[in-house]
Amino acid sequence: MKNYTFLSLFKKYASASFWLIAATVLALICANVPGLKEWYFDLWSKPISLSFGDFNFFSHGGHPMTFATFINDFLMALFFLSVGLEIKREILVGELSSIKKAILPIIGACGGMLIPVVLFALSCPSDAGMMRGMAIPMATDIAFSLGVLAMFGKRVPLSLKVFLTTLAVADDLGGIIVIALCYTSEISWAYMALALLCIVVMIIGNRFKVMSKTFYLVAGVVLWFAMLNSGIHATISGVIAAFCIPASLSKGSQYYIERIRNNINEFPVTEVTDKKSVVVLTNDQIQTLKSIESASDHLISPLQKLEDDLKEFINYIILPVFAFANAGVDLSGFQITDLFSGVSLAVMLGLVVGKFVGVFSFSWLAIKLKIASMPSGSDWKAFASVCMLCGIGFTVSMFIADLSYSPLGADGRAILDSAKLGILCGTIVSAVLGAILLKRNLPKAEEK
Repeated sequence: MKNYTFLSLFKKYASASFWLIAATVLALICANVPGLKEWYFDLWSKPISLSFGDFNFFSHGGHPMTFATFINDFLMALFFLSVGLEIKREILVGELSSIKKAILPIIGACGGMLIPVVLFALSCPSDAGMMRGMAIPMATDIAFSLGVLAMFGKRVPLSLKVFLTTLAVADDLGGIIVIALCYTSEISWAYMALALLCIVVMIIGNRFKVMSKTFYLVAGVVLWFAMLNSGIHATISGVIAAFCIPASLSKGSQYYIERIRNNINEFPVTEVTDKKSVVVLTNDQIQTLKSIESASDHLISPLQKLEDDLKEFINYIILPVFAFANAGVDLSGFQITDLFSGVSLAVMLGLVVGKFVGVFSFSWLAIKLKIASMPSGSDWKAFASVCMLCGIGFTVSMFIADLSYSPLGADGRAILDSAKLGILCGTIVSAVLGAILLKRNLPKAEEK
């Protein structure tokens, strides 16, 4: 069952990576083609509103959200809801459910967050505004990295796929903590009280086995609005809501399994002689089938139902839209030398060098000290190749870059573009180097 879960996760993210790449390329085209450029940059400043009389739900501090902030603050809250659901499931029953399973990717993730920050600080000019982006190279983009790994199919040992997936999940958790701690503005205690009330309501609902997804989504939407106006970044509401959604069943799995078994036994066992014959069910049989369907639905917890419901919307709509809105960098003002200075260089070094050195060195130390063991079926060369993919930072890196430099206004625009350029180049270099190393170091298909 564990293998099936991770293989499904692997395939899901691998296919999603294509749409992220397509949206990124399209954004770069629109940001640099005359005629399209003006439309592209003007689009994100359009106001968004959902008004009820004088009240605008999509407003912050009394000002309507722009299309860009709607994507980055509202749609990305849904992305973090999905991430939170995934993290909770992995903590309960997955690769984060025990120290033995989780220790290696967690230690690797710690190194992959610490060393890039240190490299950024050492290579970035000591300007207070630029230094706001130290956390940018911390993240590993799970869709892009697993997409590259998927290119090598069955040549990749399952243990390495599990390692990279678990590390990326741990990275996301680290990114969430950084966003909560480092990107909080002045607190509005009235909205904080409303946010806490929403959290208490969801916890009580979980405690009394309220299984309705609608209940938690409505409370989560109110929580999002309260967090948006409280001073704590609104996307954190998605993670908090995820951890409040029940992962258990109201009556336990055995109850529903027995119900399905008993209902099936009510149907007589008959031999079908004519496959084309019309089967007319009695009313009682129809009700029995409905009971089986209802019991089957109840066998899936609200957490897993919502995670499954969201995954296609997240992977094929929200993330491509986010990439299209955030990856567009106007390259006309850049020279090739700009990539090797300032924030661009700091971010690129953090991703390409920092992530690899951090993940590999911390993992190597943990294995040598016998705190953890090498993923089965792998050797150091194959393991190092996968560590190279950890420098593929995109979604959360772009998100943190926007949080870091957008508040600086016009002064931060150029720095933000430099950071995005560093993210794009660092991601491409890490992906290419990782692919070359994997092609060289993984066992050949016929050897497997």
